[in-house]
Amino acid sequence: MSIEVPRPPLKGKKALVVGIANEHSIAYGCAKAFRELEAEVAISYLNEKSKQYVEPLAAALQAPIFMPLDVTQPDQLEALFEEIKQKWGRLDILVHSIAFAPKADLQGGLIDCSAAGFAKAMDISCHSFIRMARLAAPLMDQGGAMFAMSYHGANAVVPNYNVMGPVKAALESSCRYLAYELGQKGIRVHALSPGPLKTRAASGVKDFDLLLNDAVQRAPIGEQVDIMDVGFTCAYLATPYARRLTGSTVYVDGGVNIMA
Repeated sequence: MSIEVPRPPLKGKKALVVGIANEHSIAYGCAKAFRELEAEVAISYLNEKSKQYVEPLAAALQAPIFMPLDVTQPDQLEALFEEIKQKWGRLDILVHSIAFAPKADLQGGLIDCSAAGFAKAMDISCHSFIRMARLAAPLMDQGGAMFAMSYHGANAVVPNYNVMGPVKAALESSCRYLAYELGQKGIRVHALSPGPLKTRAASGVKDFDLLLNDAVQRAPIGEQVDIMDVGFTCAYLATPYARRLTGSTVYVDGGVNIMA
């Protein structure tokens, strides 16, 4: 059975991208890919300090919605979705690309992670995606796609990834359960699992450069992935071409995950 696909395949779609910190962010790669396929993008920034780095990117992407979003602050998430509702009336794509753990808890072993640090990492890095999905789903009354960013440390032990391993495992599981719960509404949910990338978030991982170099050496493709590799994978999964795909963890790592 043939399907009607606009040209470009995201033309006219409305996408919210959360997690751009600078031009090296995975979220920025997703937003750029959406724009190349002629979707409109709404962009958030964490706080006034980060705004100076994100605002020029939002301008380049011609984002009609540009608002602050710190998921730990009351009402900011609701305010962002209310603005989307008022300006667009709907949402087609949601990208969640935020993660955080206190430095002491991230750089110490899991066994030494504090209860407060674990809870904060889980709330910001995982449960905030569930909260976004709850607000996004009513705006996706004609179907849609939701994405969260994971990492191979969710499924295998990666030295120095520490508390983020269990947190990302919870995030991937949340994607599967959301895919099940929202599937009847035509909403598809995926976790993307990029290989190591030099992002601001990655800088908090101890010995990250060693991890990055090892990934390049072990990748069957023999090259490091970049933010646009992740962005175009995300964009493809948001198109009608991927209409029967949901609940997956999609690796964008040059094949590193298949290596022993």
